[in-house]
Amino acid sequence: MPPDGQLRGGELLASWVADARRRSRELYADLAPDAQLGPRLAIVNPPRWEVGHVGWFQERWVLREARGEAPMRGDGDALWDSSAVPHDTRWDLPLPTWEETWAYLDEVERRVLARLGGELGAREAYFVTLAVLHEDMHGEAFLYTRQTCGYGPPRVRGATEAPRGSGRLEGDAEVPGGTFLLGAPRPEGGGGVDGVGGGYAFLFDNEKWAHPREVRPFAIGRAAVTQAEFAAFVDDDGYRRRDLWSEAGWRWREAAGAEHPVYWRRADGAWQRRWFDRWLALEPDLPVMHVCWYEADAYCRWAGRRLPTELEWEVAAAGQPERDGGGVRLAAVARRYPWGDDPPTPARANLDLRHLGPVDVGAHAAGDSAFGCRQMLGNTWEWTASTFEPYPGFTPDPYADYSAPWFGDHMVLRGGCYATRARLVRNSWRNFYQPHRRDVLAGFRTCRL
Repeated sequence: MPPDGQLRGGELLASWVADARRRSRELYADLAPDAQLGPRLAIVNPPRWEVGHVGWFQERWVLREARGEAPMRGDGDALWDSSAVPHDTRWDLPLPTWEETWAYLDEVERRVLARLGGELGAREAYFVTLAVLHEDMHGEAFLYTRQTCGYGPPRVRGATEAPRGSGRLEGDAEVPGGTFLLGAPRPEGGGGVDGVGGGYAFLFDNEKWAHPREVRPFAIGRAAVTQAEFAAFVDDDGYRRRDLWSEAGWRWREAAGAEHPVYWRRADGAWQRRWFDRWLALEPDLPVMHVCWYEADAYCRWAGRRLPTELEWEVAAAGQPERDGGGVRLAAVARRYPWGDDPPTPARANLDLRHLGPVDVGAHAAGDSAFGCRQMLGNTWEWTASTFEPYPGFTPDPYADYSAPWFGDHMVLRGGCYATRARLVRNSWRNFYQPHRRDVLAGFRTCRL
């Protein structure tokens, strides 16, 4: 939590609040009445509940926690507190109507924006930012729901079809060993929120704090594994060869009946993939996506490769080489983004639903890391070999259930995907899902053994 102080970032934060809400409306706007609750599945939320939860979270932390205001609804906590309301009960709650739910969000937004017109304390800015990023994450998760349920693609203002033609990117990046500071560095000067003012960069608790780790030299793929490369694994009976799977992975494969990625099918002898509500011929140079950790691990065994550790992934994304006599070692200074410290641009990364899908793995050369790794932010989340664990000295932030409940049985993903908001990601940002999840917009890259 940043110390209290005065900021001059109200206008920027107000634009973020309005932008996040506008995107939420775009993602949910076309839902038919029967889709507003949707199917009972362990990997989705009822959309009507999820929309209300987003508004409740903003009210809970900005208006009630930061401003000390009374709850707007007497039943809000009982309906929308995700820490207290079991997932499988959310379809049975006495939820407000679709129209009433959006009216509640409108009123929450109005009250929050009214507070951003004057002087803004660092504590309040922290909670406004937290609520915006929380809404961003739920928006991306609802895109997974649209794919899972076979709904059409969302109608996002300005979004275009993903360009093709950049092709693949072969080979490995050679990364030197040395000491690397894994995680986010402590801010200098205190005060402020990233992009708003002062020296404080908004961070989530699981990124804190940068700590020294030794890493051996390694070689990592310059690009993510493509659909063509993964199809070769499937066509070589990769899903039927017990020797390619871990014990847990094989149990999952048998229980799921998995024979190929979840949204693939064969038609007239060729592979197709389902993109929301339509089937497309498999594009060879796109990153493979919607594969779980077990599938990624099995592919690596087949290819004679391995998944990078979380440490190796961040070194490849953020590290920089420097001369060490006649050799090369890791420099002491790491980058905030793969290309440097400037924020993402369309030339550097496929983010923000600018396109309604991934681009070829060879695209966005302007976003390469210092070691020549491409698309380490954007396009597709990437599984790592690492279990999600706290960094040394971990202390939960005010929203204590963000990280702590999930340590130990989730795997770390890095980098963001085409739907991730640019304001959310950086090299130290950690995502985490259980290893069986295939609904996530996730693929992977590999390391040489």
